[in-house]
Amino acid sequence: MYLCNFNYHSMTKSISGFSRLSKSKKIDWIVDTYFTNNKNAKKIIKQYWNTDEQLQSLHDEFIENTITNYYLPLGVAPNFLINGTLHTIPMAIEESSVVAAASKAAKFWLDRGGFKADVISTTKIGQVHFKYFGNKEKLISFFNELKPALFKETENITQNMVKRGGGIKDIELKDKTHKIEGYFQLHATFETLDAMGANFINSCLEQFSKTLKEKAQNYVAFDEEEKDIDVIMSILSNYVPECLVKAEVSCPISELAEGTDIDPYEFADKFVQAVQIAEVEPYRAVTHNKGVMNGIDAVVLATGNDFRAIEACVHAYASRNGSYSSLTHASVENDQFKFWIEIPLALGTVGGLTSLHPLVKLSLELLHKPTAQDLMKIVAVAGLAQNFAALRSLTTTGIQKGHMKMHLKNILNQFQATEEEKTKLLEQFKDQVVTHSAVVEAIEKLRS
Repeated sequence: MYLCNFNYHSMTKSISGFSRLSKSKKIDWIVDTYFTNNKNAKKIIKQYWNTDEQLQSLHDEFIENTITNYYLPLGVAPNFLINGTLHTIPMAIEESSVVAAASKAAKFWLDRGGFKADVISTTKIGQVHFKYFGNKEKLISFFNELKPALFKETENITQNMVKRGGGIKDIELKDKTHKIEGYFQLHATFETLDAMGANFINSCLEQFSKTLKEKAQNYVAFDEEEKDIDVIMSILSNYVPECLVKAEVSCPISELAEGTDIDPYEFADKFVQAVQIAEVEPYRAVTHNKGVMNGIDAVVLATGNDFRAIEACVHAYASRNGSYSSLTHASVENDQFKFWIEIPLALGTVGGLTSLHPLVKLSLELLHKPTAQDLMKIVAVAGLAQNFAALRSLTTTGIQKGHMKMHLKNILNQFQATEEEKTKLLEQFKDQVVTHSAVVEAIEKLRS
């Protein structure tokens, strides 16, 4: 009986040539097929169009089959002192309390020397995956002769990058036959400077693939069957464990608990223990690292970078030792508290959306037009700050007190509270625990 309200028409109706329809025709089909109140659906879709037609056209062309824009709030967290330079960091995120927590952490460390950050390395990786079932020694000899040709035949792709100091760093032959029969790789490392470099790397890899197959056909030591190298795919890797940045903060333990009623030494001990738990307990580590990524993803989005690639890489890195673990670490030595993060971040400040999206360009200008290495430092700091704020709350007042205070406005908006109701209820919950049920009860009482 629960199925009778399903609209099977909308569940089964398909369409051919959708991509060739105009935007208005796409919207007509969407609202007529999937919405009972199609006038309201169309109104909502059009409500988020930009009134500047040129700007809207730009947005329409970022992806395919665009029907509208999906907005995220863009906030800023001021007072980040990083390597002696003061930053206000842009953050695009929908979750309440994230920007506030980052700002609070930034202000706390502003008076304690700020954040220190260093880029350890910037190497990125790409691979040509192929099958070869012949004599391995022949393949090794072939690769040694092939390697100079791989560099030479990509010169038309790499010349501009090389002029700026980047390019292909090295190419290795890797034997993976212990995992899959006949499986080998050309494993290449790259330096892409201020570009994230995906298109550059993939173009090089596709040329490697072409050169590999062509040279194999003419390699005299190969038997006829050995010449038919089967390239499966050529693609960059978003796992970049050698594209690393480190950020840290430190201060005397006596300064650590300012603004709380807890003993600073007790606080330092609990804080370090909380990090240690995340280092050994995957269930805790996932939530711990999610907090880190609250800060990182928000800045990555605001600066037009690929947060999915960053997420995939970071979580693989957190599992690199065989068990998922904390991205941050803490210690207490010689009466000094130290908190740090070492994290892989492949970011770009040129190319892609960085030169197209007006808010991305604005965000990068806000950050003093950073190089890719500068942005790596800023993003790592944002993640560290976010994690510090979360752990500080968890080990003192508890996470819900601050989070639910910020969430209070969302609950009030959900119930369409008037400005007068908001003023009264914000005052009422100033010294009360905020829960969803308590807010609902207060709204109903006020309205009755």
